Amino acid sequence: MKTVLFARVSSRDQEETGYSLPSQEKLLKEYAEKKGFKIAKMFSISESAGGKFQRKAFDEMLDYVRKNDIKSIICEKVDRLTRNLKSAVLINEWLNENAERQVHFVKENCILSKDSKSNDKFIWNIKVSTAQYYIDNLSEEVKKGQKEKIAQGWLPQKPPLGYKTTGDKGHKIHIIDEEKAPLVKKMFDLYASGNYSIKKLSEMMFGEGLRTYGGNRLCKSRMATLLSDPFYYGKMRWNNDISNGEQEPLISEELFNQVQGVLRGRATPKYNKHFYMFSGLIKCNECEGTITWEEHKGITYGHCNHYRNCSQKVWVKQPDIEKQVLEGLGGLAINDKEIVDWVRNVLKEGHKEKIDYHSSSLKELNQGLNRTQKRIDNLYDDKVDEKISIDFYERKFKEYSKEKETIFSTIKKQSEASDKYSELGIKIYELSQKGLEVYEKKKLPLEKRRLFNLAFDKLSLDGDRLILDYSKAFEVLFEAVSATNSSKVPNLAKLPTNIFELRDLSTKTTKNGAFSPVSDTMLPG
Repeated sequence: MKTVLFARVSSRDQEETGYSLPSQEKLLKEYAEKKGFKIAKMFSISESAGGKFQRKAFDEMLDYVRKNDIKSIICEKVDRLTRNLKSAVLINEWLNENAERQVHFVKENCILSKDSKSNDKFIWNIKVSTAQYYIDNLSEEVKKGQKEKIAQGWLPQKPPLGYKTTGDKGHKIHIIDEEKAPLVKKMFDLYASGNYSIKKLSEMMFGEGLRTYGGNRLCKSRMATLLSDPFYYGKMRWNNDISNGEQEPLISEELFNQVQGVLRGRATPKYNKHFYMFSGLIKCNECEGTITWEEHKGITYGHCNHYRNCSQKVWVKQPDIEKQVLEGLGGLAINDKEIVDWVRNVLKEGHKEKIDYHSSSLKELNQGLNRTQKRIDNLYDDKVDEKISIDFYERKFKEYSKEKETIFSTIKKQSEASDKYSELGIKIYELSQKGLEVYEKKKLPLEKRRLFNLAFDKLSLDGDRLILDYSKAFEVLFEAVSATNSSKVPNLAKLPTNIFELRDLSTKTTKNGAFSPVSDTMLPG
């Protein structure tokens, strides 16, 4: 009589303590030979198989015995065959359809069939229920362990690409992977620029050497998942809840938010085979449509696509446009020492006012932080003294913790804004000295694009002539240079001295005492 063998190992511990698949298969084969069965097929499920795969293998086994009219199944024990009531019901239905069908449990010396005694069926049902209880209890313990791990600030699973796991069992933590972390950070920086689609970024990072831990290319869906993972800036997402993590951040929260803006934006970058330096930067002066760039025979041309019946039909070469942009940057370089000294003094005065504002703002923010921390401490004391309920404590603790986190984030943004302001001042001074030399130092097209965005508010194409509209700060430089080159001597007293300064930044106080500075853009335009 034909039979089917069914072996299962459900954990690594079982694999290592004598319950391996080979040992089970050997036991079942010996039993089948002893009983005179002919083995039709062996079904084995390893510990590495997921729950869905295990259920699929069980269903395949039942389908096989039905289609091939096999009347017996041999397995080691009840909990090797099934650990849930649903599967047990399926086995019972299969047995009750034909009195000749049997299930042999080798180690328990039990044969189950339609005509089995009520005591044997009772034992079968109890063992299935016990196995079900074991699985349910194991699930509870795993969830409890995961919750405790999260409370300690660590992710209870393998970290995303760019991090690696270290430490002993039960004390594992996540640290930065020195090999992959720089590439992951570059992935975020490039996508935040808005110049790359997911597909293009995937191809570029593969060329840079970024691989999965299996050595494969990151597919589009996987890369999008990584770009959306808050783990990289010090948070953890678990069951759709965001909590603080103890891992070292790989990127700033500001960069992460920029990436999310690009991911969710309506104008999400599309895949382009070619990257053009002036793509999206220049408008048609007549119809305001964006200039299209194409490559023919190794030469890049820009032209208007005749939006709203535009009459502009001239095609211009990229080198010719770049030459005109260079002339515009060259027009910012000041040779007159008096004008250069004026620019230097204005920037220094603006920087001094920025330092005063920054110090004042940080003082108020730290006062708010101390008040919030004091509330948390008092809340803890009230909880210990049983003056408040657990629900009230958890609700207020969550509220104060979020308030504290907001203040921390604001302090961090203040520091980053200070660095950007200083960087802007240095760029203004550099361009007022050696505009063309600064441009030539920028080797990558993206760096040159950032310089264009800094120096110009608008670039328009009128035929083959480029019209340059300087941004506010650089317009003042250009006027100073123009006045210097003319016969007129510029009146420095009439030039605006506040053009390089931050706008007035207010700080508003909410009812709960948290401070949230509201900052406008650093410079007009």
